[in-house]
Amino acid sequence: MAQRNGYAGKRCFLTGAASGIGRATALRLAAEGAELFLTDRNAEGLDETVADARALGGVVSAHRALDVSDYDQVAAFAADVHASHPAMDVVMNIAGVSAWGTVSTLEHRHWDTMVSVNLMGPIHVIECFVPPMVAAKRGGHLVNVSSAAGLVALPWHAAYSASKYGLRGVSEVLRFDLARHRIGVSLVVPGAVKTPLVQTVEIAGVDRDHPQVRKWVDRFGGHAVSPEHVADRILRGVARNRYLVYTSPDIRALYMFKRAAWWPYSVAMRRVNVIFTRALRPSTK
Repeated sequence: MAQRNGYAGKRCFLTGAASGIGRATALRLAAEGAELFLTDRNAEGLDETVADARALGGVVSAHRALDVSDYDQVAAFAADVHASHPAMDVVMNIAGVSAWGTVSTLEHRHWDTMVSVNLMGPIHVIECFVPPMVAAKRGGHLVNVSSAAGLVALPWHAAYSASKYGLRGVSEVLRFDLARHRIGVSLVVPGAVKTPLVQTVEIAGVDRDHPQVRKWVDRFGGHAVSPEHVADRILRGVARNRYLVYTSPDIRALYMFKRAAWWPYSVAMRRVNVIFTRALRPSTK
């Protein structure tokens, strides 16, 4: 497994590298001398990250704009990578999308997109990049970025949680399945992070430009941590072979509350749901 401050020369594959957590993590790894293999569906943003990574002294051996929800695109890139490079040392599934809504306002496309990108996307990467790591018999590490919504029942997050809870299940099983191959698995569970995702998340059936909605989105963003902070936590988690990687103490505390006190947690979450719904109701489309 890669050790902290020991990424020099390590082959690291990252999705979502054009912005947010993916970009911050790629640049941290570049500064430590890692050999990077990067993807994102945003070609322009990906090119910018590649240029910045190289400016920091990192080696970007391959990058490609692709949609992780498309298995054929992921498989083709993996085939090209493995044709000229050994297996990866670290694989990081960071790319993700989000949408909020109630069961009455969410459309089928929301459910489909959440599962396709946030769950099937990482599965496609795992299918294509992890078996070569097993065959290489050198160990390594798999990182899957889930969410606080993969641990607790956040209001209006049913579609998002469907994907993030699913990724949590995959990760927990692989944590034990891959241990015999000396491949660690970490599940990152961020709360709010200062990325474009926070400011652009679609809220089904709600006018995001309504002042009250803007107020609540800004309040949510006010508790957000930086992508750089998350990148640091990810690298610390990999170095220590942590399974659950928290990016803020509030998420850890809430999950512990859920596990230790189910009934009070249920009462609290019902109340949070009521507050959240009342806050958005005046701006419902």
